Amino acid sequence: MQNHFELFGLPVQFAVDRTMLDEAYRKIQHLVHPDRFVTATETEKRAAMQWAATANDAYKTLRDPLRRAIYLCEINGYNVRKETHVSMDPDFLMQQMQWRETLEEARDSGDRHVLHALDEQRRQSREECLQCLETFLNQHQFEQAARETRKLMFLEKFGEEISRFADGPDSTN
Repeated sequence: MQNHFELFGLPVQFAVDRTMLDEAYRKIQHLVHPDRFVTATETEKRAAMQWAATANDAYKTLRDPLRRAIYLCEINGYNVRKETHVSMDPDFLMQQMQWRETLEEARDSGDRHVLHALDEQRRQSREECLQCLETFLNQHQFEQAARETRKLMFLEKFGEEISRFADGPDSTN
């Protein structure tokens, strides 16, 4: 079975050429589009639908940096979602605790400027994390990449929390 990168004819690496990905995806979707199988057998229609579903999932995975990092770790034997992999950099854990306290204080006070500054810190940390991820994955340092991926998972989830709080008090219920 092909991996997602092979499906689209892309190199197996963290950095993805979005133009090439989009073009390859459109080609596959054109080949398996239901209109092309109107007179086909049920088996052929089912196979086309399965290919379309596979292509959709692969495309969503490769377009999103977090999903792509998780996928790259997983195809190289590192399940980042496994509960036994909970070790994290102590400095990053301290940063998480500080950010959460700041988020609670900003939410309680309604200070959107603090929320904005907090989100800016998170975005900067996310960019640094993505750069580290690319380096680790390109160097096939999958254990380190898995740790960075778990950091990215936190940063993405934390960004969602900030957005919920920034949207107003009703969005937290």
